[in-house]
Amino acid sequence: MSEKEQITEVDTSLPRPGRLKKTIVMVGMMGAGKTAVGRALAARLQVPFLDSDHEIETAANMTIPEIFARDGEPFFRLKERQVIARLLTEECGVLSTGGGAFLAQENRETITENGASIWLQADLGVLWNRVRHRDTRPLLKTADPRATLAELYEQRVPLYAKADLTVASDGQASIEEMVDRVLEALRSRPDVLES
Repeated sequence: MSEKEQITEVDTSLPRPGRLKKTIVMVGMMGAGKTAVGRALAARLQVPFLDSDHEIETAANMTIPEIFARDGEPFFRLKERQVIARLLTEECGVLSTGGGAFLAQENRETITENGASIWLQADLGVLWNRVRHRDTRPLLKTADPRATLAELYEQRVPLYAKADLTVASDGQASIEEMVDRVLEALRSRPDVLES
């Protein structure tokens, strides 16, 4: 894929919801739906979809688990900060970030200055149902992945709560319904999405 994923399958029967003035940054736990909802939101808005993890993997020519194994989490977090800062200043779009990205104060400040964060808030049960059968989550490669997820959840929720907007990801809504929820939340932010 190219450095920026191109918009695919835009449903032209739906009117474009408005003009994007700042990058929308999807934040939240692994399994919250940041990539799926972000990609669909970008298509609806007819703007580029960006994924910080994908950009890091492309630059390193390695997967995230390989980067964690070879260089460790601190190195990955450094690269993540650099990529997020670059993506936020290049052009307006929808940016999906890894679950740990919003934890760093520097990232939160960069996102606030250059975009708007949307926390996809999912409860622990929904998240576990979505991630338990995947082996691509380096932080869950533990003796008890569910307990690890619960611990991460408890640590991270107070920081995710600092996001500009919160949208419930209940595990029941379709991706398109989630996009509708995000757009509804963005109505309170004409500085981000102009009708």
